[in-house]
Amino acid sequence: MKITKSSAIRFILIIGIVNLFADLTYEGARSVIGPFMGLLGASAFTISITAGLGEFFGYTLRFFSGYIADKTHKYWLNTFIGYAINMLAVPALALAGSWQMAALLIIAERTGRAIRKPAVETMLSYTAKEIGSGKVFGINEALDQTGATIGPLIVALVLYLKGGYRQGFAILLISALLCLATLVIARLLYANPKELAMKEPVPLKTKGYTRTFWLYVVAGALIATGATDFSLIAYHFQKVGSVTLHFIPLFYAVAMATGAITALFFGRLYDRIGIHSVTLAFFISTFSLPFAFFGGFGSALFGIFLWGIGLGAQDTLFKAILVPVVPVDKRGTAFGIFDGVFGITWLLGNIPVGILYAISIPALVIFSMFFQFLALPVLYLADHYGKS
Repeated sequence: MKITKSSAIRFILIIGIVNLFADLTYEGARSVIGPFMGLLGASAFTISITAGLGEFFGYTLRFFSGYIADKTHKYWLNTFIGYAINMLAVPALALAGSWQMAALLIIAERTGRAIRKPAVETMLSYTAKEIGSGKVFGINEALDQTGATIGPLIVALVLYLKGGYRQGFAILLISALLCLATLVIARLLYANPKELAMKEPVPLKTKGYTRTFWLYVVAGALIATGATDFSLIAYHFQKVGSVTLHFIPLFYAVAMATGAITALFFGRLYDRIGIHSVTLAFFISTFSLPFAFFGGFGSALFGIFLWGIGLGAQDTLFKAILVPVVPVDKRGTAFGIFDGVFGITWLLGNIPVGILYAISIPALVIFSMFFQFLALPVLYLADHYGKS
């Protein structure tokens, strides 16, 4: 394969379309998971812990899937297995008869994502030298979030037409199958994506990872500790009545659309001004919870808008800042390490978040904002060491 900018962009776009259908499927389901589990008898604490466990498995398994992908170089095999589990678990929610079964399927969906994520990100990173890491992950995330915007809108339409949550989950089988079909096409067109990688100097001179890499891991862990999953936010909307049932998936769609725009904007901005774009995005998103948890409909909508900025920044900017400090042959493992730590701290953070929701919502908001603000100086410190 001749290495050209256009061939690299085509690869980014086809993988982006795969992820568009994928996000349409599982984000469509996630937009109503909180209320759905609530109807099945789950408490706010149970919903928070389920979300935390899902992210725990969805991230910590990347320790192993990233390492295996680097060692075997079977990136496409990992990708196919992961997407199959990731996609088929979602429509299966239509058959869940208890919150326990729903929780298992939610965790299975996140597990499938864990298997394929480092492999996909590594293949995308091969184009970073030609295109720019911020732009590569920005385009991919924008297509991700486009699907993540459409999915909740489809579920909202089902609810508006007097269908139930189960009908909403069942109709997502269509996008799941489209995702897998597009993935087959991608594999046929790009059997060896590593050919897209331009020869680049190895940035690490030691056997392990640099201090810069580990500081980025710490920053990600702090942000994950303070993160609050949409399932708990949606549960709160339903409980206090600030947002009616039919509007909840629409709010999620707003967050996803915001994430899509954020991914493109901050991805391009990162290629121009570096770490300042990262800290700006996370500084803005830190203020999402006060608006989401306090006030009425308008305040909640603005809070979800800010929450979407943080969501778009997570998957775009963290991967973009890792690419320059990790050599090509270690990227799957590095992405897996970063995501694994992110998942562990997400779970550890969701435990006090679930407890604090029942005790004091202001305390929950303070807890979340404290850890996310704490990540900002760590990002600057990592960037400083990276330049020294």
